[in-house]
Amino acid sequence: MFNFAPNADGGASAGADESVVDRSYVKKKLEHGLTRIWQDVQLKVKAYILGTDMSNFKYDDFIVVLDVISRLMQVGEEFCGSRSEVLQESIKRQSVNYFRNYHRARLEELRMFLENETWELCPVKSNFSIAQLHEFKFMGQCRSPSLSPSRQAGTGAAGGDLSLFQQFLLEGNPFEMHIENKEEETEDVLASNGYESDELEKNVFQDYDSDSDVPEELKQDYVDEQTGEAPLKSVSRETMRSHKKSDYSLNKGAAPILTNTTLNVIRLLGKYMQMMNILKPIAFDVIHCVSQLFDYYLYAVYTFFGRNDMYESSGLGLISSRLRTTLNRIQENLIDMESSGESAGVHGQVEDRKEKVPTPHLSQLVVLTKGGTLYGLAQRVVATESLVFLAEQFDSLQAHLDSMMPAVKKPFLQQFYSQTVSTASELRKPIYWIVAAKAIDYEQMLLMMSGVKWDIREIMSQHNVYVDILLKEFEQFNAQLGDVSRQVRIPLAVSNVLWEHCIRLANRTLVEGYANVKKCSNEGRALMQLDFQQFLMKLERLTDLRPIPDKEFVETYIKAYYLTENDMEQFIKNHREYSMKQLANLVNVCLGSHINKKARQKLLSAIDDIDRPKR
Repeated sequence: MFNFAPNADGGASAGADESVVDRSYVKKKLEHGLTRIWQDVQLKVKAYILGTDMSNFKYDDFIVVLDVISRLMQVGEEFCGSRSEVLQESIKRQSVNYFRNYHRARLEELRMFLENETWELCPVKSNFSIAQLHEFKFMGQCRSPSLSPSRQAGTGAAGGDLSLFQQFLLEGNPFEMHIENKEEETEDVLASNGYESDELEKNVFQDYDSDSDVPEELKQDYVDEQTGEAPLKSVSRETMRSHKKSDYSLNKGAAPILTNTTLNVIRLLGKYMQMMNILKPIAFDVIHCVSQLFDYYLYAVYTFFGRNDMYESSGLGLISSRLRTTLNRIQENLIDMESSGESAGVHGQVEDRKEKVPTPHLSQLVVLTKGGTLYGLAQRVVATESLVFLAEQFDSLQAHLDSMMPAVKKPFLQQFYSQTVSTASELRKPIYWIVAAKAIDYEQMLLMMSGVKWDIREIMSQHNVYVDILLKEFEQFNAQLGDVSRQVRIPLAVSNVLWEHCIRLANRTLVEGYANVKKCSNEGRALMQLDFQQFLMKLERLTDLRPIPDKEFVETYIKAYYLTENDMEQFIKNHREYSMKQLANLVNVCLGSHINKKARQKLLSAIDDIDRPKR
């Protein structure tokens, strides 16, 4: 049919011309039909994507699928300028489905971690950074999250601005690049036995009140933690010895305080971000799930260590309205309260509970009731400070997460940071208050004060015994903090909160004791002042917390005894921090001294008339 024999003149050249025409025709057809060709490619790949159940893929395998499709979309962009909507939509559908299942399993896993967590330190190196973890390696390669991984890899010094087709013209293909990166992963974040050297270990167990010399670098660290700046002049040894009293953490090879569970949540955060980075369309879904990981951790720490029915009566404002709102929101949206859904319809209950996680329960291995361990203070410190550390890691990633969020969804992220992440450190107050409330026997002090005779007629030069007993309790508390610091570093912020709570509770107990007095003379009031001054003087040697919390609360109450009738009426209106009982006692004890019976009735009525805020 076709004769390619060279016997006819010009036959071969005619065949060559025809071949050139055919090639040119095909080339033109291809150039005009690039989009159609790419559409065919997309439809064929779509069949594979949607025809496979990926919900049970391992995370790494699913990331490989995302990465390959991401590179394929880049091929489409360079091949014909296509945005590959078909591929985008199909991989988004699979990703949302996969991620919903993956996140559900991770939340259940996190609950299991938290319920088995004994809140021991995870021994990481002092220079630990999340950038050292495998899960965050992608951030080093991707300065701009808008680029796909293959494009980021190709814009280095070697790749320049070459297109994919130019880069792989002679050999290789862009779909094997992820395998090369896998080989390079190394991770070395754990410290040996929790210490990086024998010298540091010695420092940890060195008695903080001993006379041994304190290394210069530790002095530097102490000052840095208080002021954030290098000291302008050298710190005297005497000053350092006084600082030891409320720091308890001079062993500042300061490795971060975190647990295995914290590390697990941080790794999950890296994995979630990696998925966001490769597939922008599900960025909001992923961020929402990231926020749930933090919510659940925060809620667990509060439930295990901070929930207590005595808050309301303490009058110390332990839980801010913002923290209370956050805890209520988490409980309502994320926690499956097993009994709460009973009154709801069956269908609504199942649908609602499917997205929730049961309340976690503290491991039975964690004992919080023994006075010898300061009511599990070491575990409380590890739990609370690991949460604070986790919040700091979230803070450091805020800009990166924000850059991945669609503009309309950015307010969700901002709200998550301002209302939840920023409340982590606020949990210190309720959690450490439980320790402070039990560490000192305030009831014993009240009992001893009730036995003191206050209607004396001569000025006393010796303070009462209850002051010495109280100070001994504070000395014992100080020593116990030192013992706990040998197990876990107690940051300055933590020891300050503990001391503040103890002192506030002691001062409020003093006022309550003075308010129980039935009869009191001027000399008796002078004795109260002498007792309180003795307490302050000795207390200031134990702690360098300044000013002493609630000092004015006690002094003002003692001095109010000397007020005239008019001044007392104004005092009652201005000082709502005192209870009605405490104010009424001031009025009643003043009766016969310098306030008459009629004036007393008037002042008691004024106390009853005041609409007091709930304490």
